[in-house]
Amino acid sequence: MAEAKPDPHPLSQQVIRRIAFGSCAHQDRPQPIWDAVLEQKPDLFIFLGDNIYGDTRDPAVLADSYKRLGAQPGFARLRATTPLLAIWDDHDYGENDAGGDYPMKAESRRLFCDFWGESATSPRRIRDGVFAGYVFGVDQQPGAARLQILLPDLRYNRSPLTVRPLGNLTYSAWADARQAAGEPVFGPYERNPDKGATQLGETQWQWLEDQLGIPATVRILASSLQVVADFPGWESWANYPGDLDRLIEAVRARRANGLFCISGDTHWAELSCRTRNVPFPLWDLTSSGLTETWPAIAPNAHRVGAAWREPNFGVIDFDWRTDGAGIDLRILDVTGTERISRRLDTNQLHGGSHRADQSSVDA
Repeated sequence: MAEAKPDPHPLSQQVIRRIAFGSCAHQDRPQPIWDAVLEQKPDLFIFLGDNIYGDTRDPAVLADSYKRLGAQPGFARLRATTPLLAIWDDHDYGENDAGGDYPMKAESRRLFCDFWGESATSPRRIRDGVFAGYVFGVDQQPGAARLQILLPDLRYNRSPLTVRPLGNLTYSAWADARQAAGEPVFGPYERNPDKGATQLGETQWQWLEDQLGIPATVRILASSLQVVADFPGWESWANYPGDLDRLIEAVRARRANGLFCISGDTHWAELSCRTRNVPFPLWDLTSSGLTETWPAIAPNAHRVGAAWREPNFGVIDFDWRTDGAGIDLRILDVTGTERISRRLDTNQLHGGSHRADQSSVDA
């Protein structure tokens, strides 16, 4: 078997010290948040999906939505000064909650690659999806400052969602009734009981498992959907338990130490941590949205601290050391005020030497 390699990137030799990220930016709404983002001076900005709201089967409409984002003054300043990485979610893929049966996905892939500056020879243009994986600080061998960023595509090959049975009620009527009764309001989806159901597809799964074996000090799984949240009922990895189990097993089998997740989609920000049946605590910092908000926050048993449901973006700072890295996770609002924060250490993200229990979350 050929040795797995990261995708090429012009900054692969650079040591990354600060990343900003976010999701859910409507191209037709004011975007004042870019002032606060630019003040942070990140080495990279990662767009986690719903980077536009196209919602169409007309390629011209989708292309025009990208054009409108490009014309946003704050986005234009960011693009001129900061390297960008991106993955899509449903609205920039092309349709709300769309999956593998979306009929214009190949055209969406072309428009995505064109807008985000993928070269004519980029593997993202011909893959079965726009997934990608990069390593930065590649000359930092052995040991510190090697950062892997994995961008899975959760749309191109996704199996159908399983919809919650609501009888004769619409979802809105059901949610209103639960809210009036003071009961938790979950989203409209349930776990897909089909063992073969997947978000990634087998080709991408084999790619991801191989990528997790590439040497790195820190790994970021940059997912368009929440990875760790305990079944909010909206789209998330929890809808596909076979995928989530396979991810955890791949991290364990490949000894992919130093991994944590970032995610988008929800229209609120929160920090989640899973400590059971994982090789080490699995953290997920969700940032959403850059412009979009949601009136109600779904239940999440893995949430750590309080959620924040006003416009926001995430920041990750790396304190590179000879024995690993300290990682500072933050959520900032439109004024640059910190709303959520957490300090991680790669020594706590290491299978076999540290037990994944609640004490590592409370510490």
